[in-house]
Amino acid sequence: MFEAVEGLAAEHAELEKRLAAPETHADARLAKQLNQRYAQLTSVLTAWRRWQGLGEDLDAARELATEDPAFAEEAATIASDLDAAEERLRRLLVPRDPVDEKDALLEVKSGEGGEESALFAADLLRMYTRYAERRGWKVEVLDATESDLGGYKSVTVAVKAKGTPEPGEAPYGLLKFEGGVHRVQRVPVTESQGRVHTSAAGVLVLPEAEQVEVAVDENDLRIDVFRSSGPGGQSVNTTDSAVRITHLPTGIVVSCQNEKSQLQNREQAMRILRARLLAAAQEAAASEASDARRSQVRTVDRSERIRTYNFPENRISDHRTGYKAYNLDQVLDGDLQPVLDSCLEADLAAALDAAQQ
Repeated sequence: MFEAVEGLAAEHAELEKRLAAPETHADARLAKQLNQRYAQLTSVLTAWRRWQGLGEDLDAARELATEDPAFAEEAATIASDLDAAEERLRRLLVPRDPVDEKDALLEVKSGEGGEESALFAADLLRMYTRYAERRGWKVEVLDATESDLGGYKSVTVAVKAKGTPEPGEAPYGLLKFEGGVHRVQRVPVTESQGRVHTSAAGVLVLPEAEQVEVAVDENDLRIDVFRSSGPGGQSVNTTDSAVRITHLPTGIVVSCQNEKSQLQNREQAMRILRARLLAAAQEAAASEASDARRSQVRTVDRSERIRTYNFPENRISDHRTGYKAYNLDQVLDGDLQPVLDSCLEADLAAALDAAQQ
């Protein structure tokens, strides 16, 4: 596997030349793509050079140990560091899905449980917002429909990284594991007798698509406008500012009413539509790919119950990886990384197995 690094070193040098050329930065999208690839290759080459350096140090320490036994302990320490460096390099060389480096659109919808489910959807959005804040990401609400008690029947947000994130650190590459049905067990605020109820909310995560990635023919769109409404159906706008876009070839329907102007709502709806069309194209391509690829696609399938949030026990359980912890309050406050790490480890193990076959 490591033989491929020499070819990557040549690509890295070529990218360095292209990024130094002024004409490259005249095309913002191209510059962004090249910067992302350059950052990815820099991580690989840094890990490769460390692995090579530790290998040379180990050979020297073992040679010296034949003359001075004191070097044997140092050789053992270097050998341990070399194993860790080799594992990191192997992980970095696993082929990555290009969309993992994108920003994300995240949609949370209430499901089973009525008002309690809507309140749980709001808790999930708060969890993702707090997690994004810890990572320095920006969260932008694109569309939201509130419930009577302040929850969300549906809310869609864009999660954007600042600058060019390190490989594996972009919003979609981490948040894609959140797609699915999230189940909550707790005493609802509407429960007068203190009984624990079970309800659920659905999460859908999409990579944000750029205009040039998804061509949308205006003739394929049916655009309807209507008045925005608030909790309980009350009107919050006296003009037809809300927008509903139907993509006729696929039947995908997107609506936005969060902004005050029709133009702004249309722009937000088009962002969501492009993301959904990109995701649909990826799923179509994945259906022709390997079983390993299809299993990754299923991790963002809303039909799967992926996690349970048990309030009485302060427990969170991920059903895909077997992860379990009793710090639910901290997770809901944004300490989500350990849960995501369990998903990343499982995903990486599957990718390594596939690469070695």
